Amino acid sequence: MLVKDENEYEDLLAEWSDLESGLGIILSSPESTQQFAHRVVQYDRWMQALMARDPDAGLYLLFQLASNSPVGYSASHALVCAVLCHLISKELGLPAKERDSLVRAALTMNLAMTQMQDVLATQTDKPTPVQQEMIRVHPIKSAMMLGNMGVQDDDWLEIVGDHHSNQTEAGDLGEASPTERLTRILKMVDRYAAMISPRLSRAGRSATESARAVMASGSDEIGRALMRVVGLCPPGTFVRMDSDELGVVLRRGLKANYPDVAIVGSADGQLLRMPRLHATALALPRIRSALAASSVRAQLNHYQILTLGNA
Repeated sequence: MLVKDENEYEDLLAEWSDLESGLGIILSSPESTQQFAHRVVQYDRWMQALMARDPDAGLYLLFQLASNSPVGYSASHALVCAVLCHLISKELGLPAKERDSLVRAALTMNLAMTQMQDVLATQTDKPTPVQQEMIRVHPIKSAMMLGNMGVQDDDWLEIVGDHHSNQTEAGDLGEASPTERLTRILKMVDRYAAMISPRLSRAGRSATESARAVMASGSDEIGRALMRVVGLCPPGTFVRMDSDELGVVLRRGLKANYPDVAIVGSADGQLLRMPRLHATALALPRIRSALAASSVRAQLNHYQILTLGNA
C-alpha cells in the first residue's frame, strides 16, 4: 500500500513538505527559535509518524526531492540523513536512547553552516578559503551551539562534534563505544546522502554508485544495514531496465536488488501515458543500472505512480 487516492497523496506530500520547510526554518535561525532542542524532538517525532504511516512512500518522496533539486539543500539533506539513521537504528536493534541521539544529531549536525551549505549547493566554484575553514570547524561549532541552546544529551553533542573525525573509523563495530558506533553510522549516511544529491558544481551520483562508494570506505556492517533498509535502488530513484525501458523504483523488495518498479518510459524514449507496475523479483525485465536523477528529464506524475502500489 502506498496511497489510496489523490486526497491521501496531497496530504502526504504536504506533510513531508511542511516537515522539511519547518526544519529548514529552525536550522537557518536557531538562535531565534524558542526551545530549539524541544523543536528538534518534535520534528523527529513527526518524521517517525510519517515513516510509520508508509515508509516506501516516504522514501519515494524524499529521494525524489533530494536528488532532483539543490534548492533548500541543508534541510533536505538533514531530513534524508535522519530518516536513514532511523531505519538503520531499527535494523540494527539499537536501544531507543541511542536511536534518539543519532537521529537528532543527523538533523542538526551542520547547524553552524546551514546557510553556507545552501550557498555551496548552488555555487559552481570550489569553496573559498573562508568557506573551507567554516567547513573544517563546523562540527565542533555546531556541537557548541547545540549545548548553548539547551541540548543536554551528551551523546547527541558528541556525535555532532565528531561526525567528520577520522578517529572513529577504525576497529570492529561491535567493540566500539556506543557514541563511536553511532558516529560511524552518521558518517556513512552523511556521505551517501551527499553523493545522491545534486549541486550546481556537479550532478548527483546514481544510488548504486553512491552505495558502492560509501561501502568501500566504511563499515561493512553499517553498509549492509543501509542496503537492507533502502536497497541498492531506493524508492524514488530512476533505473534503466534490461529492456531499455525507463523505470522509477516504487517500493523495496524482499531482496536489496529486486524492488518493485513503475515502468514510466518505453525503450524508444517515450513517456508512457499510464505507468505500469513491475515486480523485478518475479519476472523479467530486471534492472540493468541505476540512473542519476540529473540524467532524466521526464516530468513524472507522482500521484499516478504511487497509486500503482495498490495493485
